Amino acid sequence: MVNAVLGAILIGLSLGIFGSGGSILTVPVLMYLVHMPADMAIASSLIIVAGISLFGAGLHIRKKLISWPHVWLFGIPGMLGTYGGAWAGTVVDPRWQLLLFVALMLVASVFMWRNSQSAIAAEASALPKKLNIPKVAADGLVVGAITGFVGVGGGFLIVPALVLMGGLALPLAIGTSLLIITLKSVIGFLKYYEVLHAAEQQFNWPVISLLIAGGILGSGVGVYIGTRLPKQKLQKGFAVFLVIMGIFVLMRSVL
Repeated sequence: MVNAVLGAILIGLSLGIFGSGGSILTVPVLMYLVHMPADMAIASSLIIVAGISLFGAGLHIRKKLISWPHVWLFGIPGMLGTYGGAWAGTVVDPRWQLLLFVALMLVASVFMWRNSQSAIAAEASALPKKLNIPKVAADGLVVGAITGFVGVGGGFLIVPALVLMGGLALPLAIGTSLLIITLKSVIGFLKYYEVLHAAEQQFNWPVISLLIAGGILGSGVGVYIGTRLPKQKLQKGFAVFLVIMGIFVLMRSVL
């Protein structure tokens, strides 16, 4: 249980300081600190991500920082993609899921290193604010499939899509992405739950609840820390950490 507490703190701090990245740490925390099998870790990660994202989305709803048309435009294809990705995840060797997961960690590290939020905002300011409906829907489908297959929220992919293709301002895109992540993650978890429950595998609900609570509380502490430390240096340090963690997952669980 001590390991679960440490993992919850790590996930929450990441979310609070950087606004993303926490979900991509959930699967390694569950596998290597809590010692869950890969398929159970991926399934549990989805409900943990959903719980933490729902809390954040609620705060943004109160501030009216949600674009409901974009939620449905991106979210409905996203939920369909997540269900399909979760189905695929239940029929393939978990090593394929972890291989894609490692690739996503490397992509996320690049976003972190480039200080993605400021870069996205700068790029968006030079673009006309026009909603590209086919591209937004297609992106929702693809990101949803990734979410269901490897158990990550994908906020570092959703936010750029909402800003650059959906024409949203960055604060609105962040709030909207949290609600989209919640919807997608719940759908993906339900598919995994159906299959794993039929196979008589039991979810560790105390650990799942602890990680959700720790992620929510830790994110508050992370926000406090992030306002007092050089965020760009922290972000680059986290990018390096993601690369190291990706190599570790690759060597330990894939190869």
